[in-house]
Amino acid sequence: MKKAKRGGPLGMGLWGFIAPEVATFIYAAFSALMILFTWTGLDNPSDLLWLRLQYLSGTLVLWIVFMLWPCKLVIGARIAYLLAMLGTWYPDTYAINSQFSSLDHVFASLEQQLFGFQPSLLFSQAYSSRVVSELMYMGYFSYYLFFVVTLGIVFVKQFRNVERVAFMIFAGFYLCYVIYLLMPVTGPQYYYLAVGMDEIAHGNFPDVGHYFKNHMEALTSPGWSGGVFYNLVQWAHQAGERPTAAFPSSHVAIATLVMLITTKLRMWRWLIILAVPFVFLCLSTVYIYAHYAIDAIAGLIFGTLLFFILGGRQLSSSYR
Repeated sequence: MKKAKRGGPLGMGLWGFIAPEVATFIYAAFSALMILFTWTGLDNPSDLLWLRLQYLSGTLVLWIVFMLWPCKLVIGARIAYLLAMLGTWYPDTYAINSQFSSLDHVFASLEQQLFGFQPSLLFSQAYSSRVVSELMYMGYFSYYLFFVVTLGIVFVKQFRNVERVAFMIFAGFYLCYVIYLLMPVTGPQYYYLAVGMDEIAHGNFPDVGHYFKNHMEALTSPGWSGGVFYNLVQWAHQAGERPTAAFPSSHVAIATLVMLITTKLRMWRWLIILAVPFVFLCLSTVYIYAHYAIDAIAGLIFGTLLFFILGGRQLSSSYR
């Protein structure tokens, strides 16, 4: 097994920790402060803090293993561990931001002012065929492969870039999560059901306050319920979806970031493969009631900003 430097492939980290681990430490500390700030309103705040200690302990164990056995395999295990943790950081945003008043009425009102209607309400009604439905859900589900497969390709083909690419992706997620912690927006699938579809159809967007602190019911997703991708998305939602994290769309933001990374690294074949799912992913976030249109637009802008802010121009292209 090929040896790797203790400071990481690019030496971006601190004290032998690779850059995405440092980003994880920073987010863990920030979210821990948010837990302390909202302590009295949380159901199990001590459990949330304990989970962070467990995650960081696992990171420390892998760091020790790498100190003893510095090789690419262990770096891959360290990145894979961080990936596994992402699925648990996300639900925590709901536990914390549900302590604040929902801002959905503001976003739905802005949507109405910009477009004159609710795109999320009408999109799936206008294009309800089985083919369109499956393409939309295929695009939405492909999100779970965008960053995982891209990291895998970079790890195998362009190892010298793996630390920076992993840092960009994880830091991108964490910056989205910071926004979610501070800005509680649940999205149409939760807000429309909470206020009633009649209210939405008549352009009324009442303030529901802290409603989502005790309610997690969502609208039934539109489209062809017999579709393979439809059911895969429903399975993913049942496993970890919460009334949180609508603005900006992290699906669109991270997918945009990945598209820019693959372009910078000249991963042309992978870029072509991702192009069609990317288009449907951006559209599907609105189609399936997950996001307001302004969430998706903000995701495109935020993902582009993340690329430049997190050092995308410093990536060195060497893909063949």
